[in-house]
Amino acid sequence: MMSTMAGPTVDFWQQRFDSGQTPWDRGATHPQLLAWLQSGQLQAGQHVLVPGCGRGHELVTLARHGIAVTGLDYTPAAVDAARQQLLASGQRGEVELADVLAWQADVALDLVYEQTCLCALHPDHWQRYAEQLFNWLKPGGRLLALFMQARRETAAEGVVEGPPYHCDINAMRALFPAARWDWPAPPYAAIPHAQGWQELAVALTRR
Repeated sequence: MMSTMAGPTVDFWQQRFDSGQTPWDRGATHPQLLAWLQSGQLQAGQHVLVPGCGRGHELVTLARHGIAVTGLDYTPAAVDAARQQLLASGQRGEVELADVLAWQADVALDLVYEQTCLCALHPDHWQRYAEQLFNWLKPGGRLLALFMQARRETAAEGVVEGPPYHCDINAMRALFPAARWDWPAPPYAAIPHAQGWQELAVALTRR
């Protein structure tokens, strides 16, 4: 299980949800998701997976737009919160308690919305997670990614610090190589975060 490996454990995340210490949570749908909806990158009738869905703000918004949604999280408190939010909103969606490094999709998906999962995983797990993303999507499927830019001063000394872990664009190009993914041309929109970070919005297409 991930709890015996590098990076945050289930207990780490559970304690933060239980105590309300979730500074990464905007308390609302991410503005870039709204922009992608407005531009037509997400459309009614599609099936979208949201790994690391947290409290489920995006699940509710996607469902309201007629999109079939599945959220994954391996923190029980997050799964409970997401399910409750869907129920309160009157929207339908699936929320599963699952380890993203092991979960398998029943059918190939149209889209994966990657907002908080990659930067929450220790980089030791990134290769496995990237392989999962590739396998979940159908050819031509889209990975709508927000790559967290959270570089610390200690990075100059080789320290890997997080979460959130800094998703350097060069590392992302290596993690999602052009042989497997079509990359749009930069520059990419940089969305600021209240914690002083920013996220690069990149829509990749699976080959």
